[in-house]
Amino acid sequence: MSLASVILHHGVLSPAKSDRIFPVIPPHLRARGWTKSRFSLLPNPSPVSVVTITFMCGMFVSTEKEKRDLLPHKDEGLRDTPQEETNKTSFNTVALCVSAAVAFGIGIGLKDGVGKASEFFAGYLLEQSLSVDNLFVFVLVFKYFKTPLMYQNRVLTYGVVGAILFRFSLILLGTATLQRFEAVNLLLAAVLLYSSFKLFSSEEDDTDLSDNFIVKTCQRFIPVTSSYDGNRFFTKHDGILKATPLLLTVAVIELSDIAFAVDSIPAVFGVTRDPFIVLTSNLFAIIGLRSLYTLISEGMGELEYLQPSIAVVLGFIGFKMILEFFGFHVSTEASLGIVALSLSTGVLLSLTNKSDDN
Repeated sequence: MSLASVILHHGVLSPAKSDRIFPVIPPHLRARGWTKSRFSLLPNPSPVSVVTITFMCGMFVSTEKEKRDLLPHKDEGLRDTPQEETNKTSFNTVALCVSAAVAFGIGIGLKDGVGKASEFFAGYLLEQSLSVDNLFVFVLVFKYFKTPLMYQNRVLTYGVVGAILFRFSLILLGTATLQRFEAVNLLLAAVLLYSSFKLFSSEEDDTDLSDNFIVKTCQRFIPVTSSYDGNRFFTKHDGILKATPLLLTVAVIELSDIAFAVDSIPAVFGVTRDPFIVLTSNLFAIIGLRSLYTLISEGMGELEYLQPSIAVVLGFIGFKMILEFFGFHVSTEASLGIVALSLSTGVLLSLTNKSDDN
């Protein structure tokens, strides 16, 4: 059996009634009415997806300028201070990332309809809010290990790369599992409900990481020196090669993000089952994480109502997955509205409370 017949037999090509012709289809197949290919798990490669991936890679490279902004300039003159330049660069990067996400969501809407666009925006808002909550832990980690400001961007770079790789693997695994075992939805819903409960019941003053499981585990298995050695991960101490606190910081950041992904990935799967939507919404939220940290790290403590609003969102998604398992459908538009309303309420209450205190 030829490769072409195998492909046709398994339905990789599908007949369509429209006159829309894709150039990748050979002429002899066009005559039969075949217009485009569809894969079982991953979407058909398109110019939109290629441009998107290329753009996000370019965005990641462009944010490297922030590390140079942290270094002192020889000619101070009338120029902004290094911190002011860093903030400007970070703001521009975050604005560009958000604008790109909005443009991409609109593009999905024009191509695949309002429903898919709503799924993307719901997933993006959900992942972005959870990422902001993760930044609070990053602040605590940097304070605990006394990581110098000039090295924090390097740690966050490795954190972002690790987050992308791990989440990509988790999304593929989750897609395959959900397609084969529908009951897994109940397990994911239980994870979300438990996370929601933990967020509601967590202590606000729990900022001491000395008893944190991840920190203690990394300290136990990674022997480190007592001081930093520039931006090096390893250094020789008494003739013995040891890790520096910078490597320990990276390890804690990576493991913390893995723990957070256990919440965020099931939450997005609760909004959409499309792996392409899940992946792109995650990537757009993560790609600007480092710049977002630079902007809001000092004011994280003022968003006191953000965590409860995230808990409400996780609880809602958990209940939504349970309802859909038993046949009660909740529309994507309704999910998007509830997610946006909860998060905006948390931010507005935090800002209002801050104004009252002042």
